[in-house]
Amino acid sequence: MRLTLTQFTTLDGVVQGPGGRDEDPSEGFTQGGWSMRYAQADFGRLIGGWFERADAFLLGRRTYDIFAGYWPKVTDPADPVASRLNGLPKYVVSQTLEHPAWQGTSVLGGNAAEQVAELKRQGDGELQIHGSGTLARYLLAHGLIDELRLLVHPVVLGNGRRLFAAGSPPAALRLTGVESTESGIVVQTYEPAGEPEYRTVPPPDGV
Repeated sequence: MRLTLTQFTTLDGVVQGPGGRDEDPSEGFTQGGWSMRYAQADFGRLIGGWFERADAFLLGRRTYDIFAGYWPKVTDPADPVASRLNGLPKYVVSQTLEHPAWQGTSVLGGNAAEQVAELKRQGDGELQIHGSGTLARYLLAHGLIDELRLLVHPVVLGNGRRLFAAGSPPAALRLTGVESTESGIVVQTYEPAGEPEYRTVPPPDGV
């Protein structure tokens, strides 16, 4: 399967707590819910289109807890997000989750990189990660993510966890698509492109 990452981010790269004030207050973060004012109709159609491509979902433990507390209560079969999340297989990377209550959930409790690589070999569809910043950073470091969909919101927070934090492995990316929403979100789609290239600006002519 092709592993894709969909991540909400601010202009300064923060990915923590986009969906609610109390979604993720860890490390003293108090600015949760920063994405909600930008969730207009065209944004919903964009997200719905991505969910329709999913064949399975891969979640970190924190994101699993958030999703499992909300989406099973959304029972409208026409909802493009709820119908996919509730009906398709879900894999949670966790060393502590033992008995997941959300139907269709399996726990990956061993070597996450090896198990995710094995999942990718099992089919030709799309295995999707939504949020799950810690897991996303880990899988990026292991070269397992095939496509990044970064939804860059027009807001700067100044603090909070980032997808590409200090110490992230160097990587080059290839831009494969750009679009924007009415509320100002810029959607940038990338594929991995190996290692960065380092060059020096040539001297001016005649020097």
